Amino acid sequence: MRSEVQEAVRLLQEQRPEALERALELLQVTVTSFGMKVCGHREDAEDTAQEVLLKAIPYLPRFHSPQALAVWLYKVAKNQCLMARRQSKFAPRHQLSLDELMPEREELERLERARQDSPETSVLRAEDAERVRQAVLRLPPAYRLILVLHDMEELSTAEAAKITGLREGTVRVRLHRARLFLRKALSAPAGVAKRRVRPKRGRASHEADQARGRCKQLFAKLSDYLDDELDDSLCRELEKHLTGCARCEAFLSSIEQTVERCRRYHTPRRRPEEAAKMRQRLLAQYQDAMTAARTRPTRPAQS
Repeated sequence: MRSEVQEAVRLLQEQRPEALERALELLQVTVTSFGMKVCGHREDAEDTAQEVLLKAIPYLPRFHSPQALAVWLYKVAKNQCLMARRQSKFAPRHQLSLDELMPEREELERLERARQDSPETSVLRAEDAERVRQAVLRLPPAYRLILVLHDMEELSTAEAAKITGLREGTVRVRLHRARLFLRKALSAPAGVAKRRVRPKRGRASHEADQARGRCKQLFAKLSDYLDDELDDSLCRELEKHLTGCARCEAFLSSIEQTVERCRRYHTPRRRPEEAAKMRQRLLAQYQDAMTAARTRPTRPAQS
């Protein structure tokens, strides 16, 4: 979970004007950033933040749990984004197939060589923030939402499931495929279409295909392994395989680097003067809501 939400809840409990304004600023940054990642357009993100926070104002004093506030905010923001989102020119029309996201033999060999030559060299390190943004926007919305919630907003699988209304198992499947899609997009040279190479047939090629088939059975579990979601027996099985398979180990490392890149990604901040004007409107709304709550007559106790 983002630290901004935790800090906002703490500030709200202080009930000081300056603490309240700072709390609203933190929540504003959180929702705007989420909107930018999911919607892809600044106008949609800013409209989303304003609508979500205006809806949140009457309820903010009731939240004492950062987890509860985060789930509520992201759920409302998700619905707002789906209503306001302009169609991204990058978004594909098909669902993600695991087979399409599997690395080719040549790519596995390249990853293995790169890891042996320089373990500290990341295949993603040279990519800029704009390329990450475009790669995320190419994800179909159902997968993009899960990736943003889990890897960018740092929510748990259970929290993402509550926000989206999906089963946790479905969240895990979509998250893994979204990570594989992003890894593939960021690994390819910028502006160059990746050509599918037909492998040469022969004994060596046949053995390589057999090995790749064994690896493929474990590829679907790599995200669960990274997130400590595997049970002990499957974890031991995967670790045993990784010990003897340099290609799988290199592929796992490339997924791990993709996740880390997501967590380091930050959306551009909106102009300070516009953000300040919005907070002043929110602050006035909050103060009106608090005044109304204090003057509302209490219902007499039932005898």
